[in-house]
Amino acid sequence: AKRYSLKGDASFRQYLRISKKNKNAILMNAPPEKESVQPFIYFTQHLRSLGYSAPEILAKDTKNGLILLEDLGDTTFTIMIAQGSNEKTLYECAVDLLIDMHRRPKKQIVPKNISLYDDKAFIQEALLLTKWYTPQVGGKTLSIDAKKNFELIWQQLLSKCPSIKDSLVLRDFHADNLMWLPNRFGISACGILDYQDALLGQSIYDLMSLLEDVRRDIKPEFVEFLQTRYLNAFPKIKPCDFNSSFSILAAQRHCKVIGIFSRLALRDGKDSYLSYLPRAWQL
Repeated sequence: AKRYSLKGDASFRQYLRISKKNKNAILMNAPPEKESVQPFIYFTQHLRSLGYSAPEILAKDTKNGLILLEDLGDTTFTIMIAQGSNEKTLYECAVDLLIDMHRRPKKQIVPKNISLYDDKAFIQEALLLTKWYTPQVGGKTLSIDAKKNFELIWQQLLSKCPSIKDSLVLRDFHADNLMWLPNRFGISACGILDYQDALLGQSIYDLMSLLEDVRRDIKPEFVEFLQTRYLNAFPKIKPCDFNSSFSILAAQRHCKVIGIFSRLALRDGKDSYLSYLPRAWQL
């Protein structure tokens, strides 16, 4: 077969398109010393069992971190919108997928023994900003007291974050990880990538991740329209609780992203992610 390198993501994984006799597949190469492919396999099988368009696993070698995947093409939401596709159609489909997921009974949608996306995890993620970003702009490592104060701020904020509903949180649900599959019907037209770190947590986190995307600008009125579309599906959610949770979770995610993108540049030599920092701060 012929092999073609594909653009990588923010992980240690590499991707190749494998082409043979007019058939394509994607080879994921995840170095075993860096990460396990078992979570990806597990959540892929789970999402597909629920009817969602995660790529089919065609073959796997877990020992060596290799997975051969169904090729969903190059039609990410980001690429399709850049080529002139209707942004409204794509985003409505993604929001409807989340609505479908969050309407399902918790015992159906959330696998057993899944880890929690709780306040402790949120604070540890927010602290990535103090570990990787602030030393670079401040010229020195933060003092222990400064870190404690930052952590205290987040403890206070998260204590004011209303709990909407617990559900499966895919965590990186945004335009670069969503594929447009127009030959599939309904929410199946929204392909899903990068969900191996899924946790049990606030259901609206993935909606926030989609609408507070540091990678692309989304008009405020369009964000409000999509938020309303989601809320209309869950009339029991109080808009004030929704807005509070959405804002606090978004601020936490942006702190985490600033820290992670700084780490990618400093530790892994992936400087391209630094271009997103001004948008992250603005959000």
